[in-house]
Amino acid sequence: MRSFQSAVLLVFISCFLALPAQGQQETEQPDHRGTAADYRRMDQQRSLSRGGVIRDQVKLNWLAGDRLWYQVNVGDRQREWVFVDYQKNVKEPLFVESRLRQAVAKKAGGKAGDATADGPVRRISLSDNSKFLYFQLGADRWRLNRKNYQLKKADDDESPEVETNSLSEIRPSQDGGDEVYLDISNLRKGAVGLFWIDRQGRRSAFGTIKPGEVKSQHTFVGHVWLVEDAQGKALKIFRATQDGTIVIDEKTVVGQKTNSKRPGTARQRQQNRQRNLRGVTSPDQRWEAVFQNHNLFLKNKKTDKLRQVTQDGSAENAFVRRVYWSPDSKKLIVIRSQPEDRHTVHMVESAPKSQLQPKLHSHQYLKPGDNVRRDRPYLIDVKAGELIEVSNELFDNPYSLRDFGWTQDGDEFRFVYNQRGHQVLRYVGINAKSGKTRTIVDETSKTFVHYSGKYFLKTLPEKDELIWMSERDGWNHLYLIDAKTGKVKNQMTKGDWVVRKVQSVDVENRRVFFTASGWYKDQDPYLIHYGHVGFDGSDLTKMTAGNGSHSIEYSPDKKAFIDTFSRVDLPPVRELRSTKTGELLAELEAADASGLKQSGWQQPVPFKAKGRDGKTDIYGVIYLPAKMDPNKKYPVVEYIYAGPHDSFVPKKFTRYRREKAMTELGFIVVQIDGMGTSNRSKAFHDVCWKNLGDSGFPDRIAWMKAAAETYPQMDLERVGIFGGSAGGQSALRAVLAHGDFYDAAVADCGCHDNRMDKIWWNEQWMGWPIGDHYAEQSNVTNAHRLNGNLLLIVGELDRNVDPASTMQVVDALIKADKDFDLLVVPGAGHGIGSGRYGMRRTRDFFVRHLIKAEPRGE
Repeated sequence: MRSFQSAVLLVFISCFLALPAQGQQETEQPDHRGTAADYRRMDQQRSLSRGGVIRDQVKLNWLAGDRLWYQVNVGDRQREWVFVDYQKNVKEPLFVESRLRQAVAKKAGGKAGDATADGPVRRISLSDNSKFLYFQLGADRWRLNRKNYQLKKADDDESPEVETNSLSEIRPSQDGGDEVYLDISNLRKGAVGLFWIDRQGRRSAFGTIKPGEVKSQHTFVGHVWLVEDAQGKALKIFRATQDGTIVIDEKTVVGQKTNSKRPGTARQRQQNRQRNLRGVTSPDQRWEAVFQNHNLFLKNKKTDKLRQVTQDGSAENAFVRRVYWSPDSKKLIVIRSQPEDRHTVHMVESAPKSQLQPKLHSHQYLKPGDNVRRDRPYLIDVKAGELIEVSNELFDNPYSLRDFGWTQDGDEFRFVYNQRGHQVLRYVGINAKSGKTRTIVDETSKTFVHYSGKYFLKTLPEKDELIWMSERDGWNHLYLIDAKTGKVKNQMTKGDWVVRKVQSVDVENRRVFFTASGWYKDQDPYLIHYGHVGFDGSDLTKMTAGNGSHSIEYSPDKKAFIDTFSRVDLPPVRELRSTKTGELLAELEAADASGLKQSGWQQPVPFKAKGRDGKTDIYGVIYLPAKMDPNKKYPVVEYIYAGPHDSFVPKKFTRYRREKAMTELGFIVVQIDGMGTSNRSKAFHDVCWKNLGDSGFPDRIAWMKAAAETYPQMDLERVGIFGGSAGGQSALRAVLAHGDFYDAAVADCGCHDNRMDKIWWNEQWMGWPIGDHYAEQSNVTNAHRLNGNLLLIVGELDRNVDPASTMQVVDALIKADKDFDLLVVPGAGHGIGSGRYGMRRTRDFFVRHLIKAEPRGE
């Protein structure tokens, strides 16, 4: 393992974990909080968190061979540039700033001391041989010899650059993360206007750029900008992706594309071949599939003669324009489809912007128990123009069919059948000659097959194999299967850990690259790591090792990669590693968050405790107030999302979280992944089966009780909970089923009755057909059990979760004569409770009911 002589030291932030004073009385009551000063301090957390961390933002550039260079932040608008040749064990400054200043002053004029401050080290690029450094100074592009610091103007085509991504239309900004700087050059004869497009798609003016001027604009990755001429004509729309340059000249028009891929790549050619096989025209160009009156006709393209193949198609059971030609054009698969139910959800927009009167909105929205579209494949003999009978015994009750395709020799047509109820996922083959069907892979479960989150199929035609993802041994792993026999050739991965996602398949070298969690027993089992393994299950290689959640960026030749990892209590660390072996090639950067700590920032605290069974570790995070008094008690607020499709406790370092800011009002805030959530063992996950009302509460309550033993400042006599969507369902459930522990809840846009919510999500976990357990776990049927304070929030135009789900809870609460608060937001969609107003109401609600004070001291 290579290491630099001057190693990069990891800088860890220490967390002050105060202990209670001796002899503290459990009956001691805290002072009132939630004052105006507390709110001001909370509101300042976002701006305070923007500074204080250095060496965490790295802009990487790969060079030919084993070299790279990068830019790293070292202070407020201060950066360093580093060159690395990891084969030669070299890590050095990309240039010596004092010598660069001298070269600029001598060649371009001006004072050496302030030349760099004006920005010659902007728009930096490096020649492939790393000999020459290119940069922008004013309107000119310069080339610097890195050896002798000779400076000259660069030719126009000498330093090609990739421009920040252009867009063809205005889109709302998205919060993508890192701050970046854009140099916007106006080479037009007239001034241009610069506008930021906010998160709602609205324009905010950022001044004008004069002719010949270069404006350095601070922004963030994902933010969208617009440039207009004096007449208001849009010249350029672009999204910030990295530090870069936007050039506006007389030829600039909206819709210009940059960084486009070269046409005719191998991937595009493969996609074109697949389209030809699935299209209406046969691969040999002799036949065309034509659909009339819900039936299939074959048209001879030479004679234009039509021959009707199917006779009984109808609107209720139609042969549809989905055909799959065999490679030799002798056989054809056509899909016959029975339409799904029409389940129309109506919503009234009470205060539309376009008119005074309310507006009705309607959309198709299947719910559990509704009839889904039923597809069935039919086999056609093209020469005879006849149907070959195919039994649907192996796929008679489909929720969906997917991944259709012929074998290379055209002997068999294959597809994946997802059975209604999601307890069977089957890979089926249809013999092209006889029409007989067979099972290639039969994935079954007494509970559920997690088709929506743990599914992977990769066919390997050369040896007629396939790679399949399965939880059949109790953990999510990969299997190599002989597609001819259906037998497992090798279990490629195994152990008490899970494959999270397949990243790529190297067919030539017969290796699979994937992400995993739970590899290292001394680490949090949710942390994401990278690795690869042979098709035969040999040579499992762990590419990453650091104690954190990882993401990687490959070198162009994929022989090396940059590994970035962090935890909620560890700022990002970057290493250079070998793809083949995972060997550490070079330590690059370790972020330093000591300045953030000095500002009063308190890092989140990862915490684990045993769950309901007294054996299983449950993981969560605790957010403590920045100046927690060890002798006082603080009410606890849980932010919950318990959807079975994933896990949700944050694992990566972030400067700002709203949950952390909330502690400034006088709360301790927690997040927990209880049983029933994903990314652990199958048994851990199965707790949710027909049991969404459980929401992991027995584990959550046990975890908080254990946490309070370590942090006795946690007052479990005053516990609140809030969440949205499935989290809203769980938040309400807390004060219905566990009102002896939870005192107050805010439930936003909750799917409070699983019969009222979207079909795919609810049948996946609650099962099909609809049973009594749906009603038994409904918040509507249990509304009379409310024990605690409750705020319901809903947007009247929620297209994700039917707003009627919340209103039916309201109806049941009224009938049960229960007190509660309700916030209906006109014109709002899903998740409005997590917006500015909704979160303000949520925080105020907990101040009133847990701290027993008026918000802001009102």
